Amino acid sequence: MRFRFTAPLWEWQAQANWYFVTVPEEISADIREVPRMPRGFGSVRVQVRVGGSAWSTSIFPSSGEGAYVLPVKKAVRVAEGLDEGGPVEVELHVLDG
Repeated sequence: MRFRFTAPLWEWQAQANWYFVTVPEEISADIREVPRMPRGFGSVRVQVRVGGSAWSTSIFPSSGEGAYVLPVKKAVRVAEGLDEGGPVEVELHVLDG
């Protein structure tokens, strides 16, 4: 499963310096529909590309929103010039399932 979307970068209020992009609800629903082995915290392994940066990580279900959230590490934010609230163009390849 491969997806492309653009969403704003936001900082998690409970833990400073942790930044995420919310996967749109439609895409999150498509990802949730695929049966897979349970993983910690409901995570799903993914390969991500933002600009010239690519990495492997996991997306996590967001409490109460019905969407997954994608962590964006500092090295990517710096390399791609990403700022909180700014748009992030994401290519997401789901590895689980």
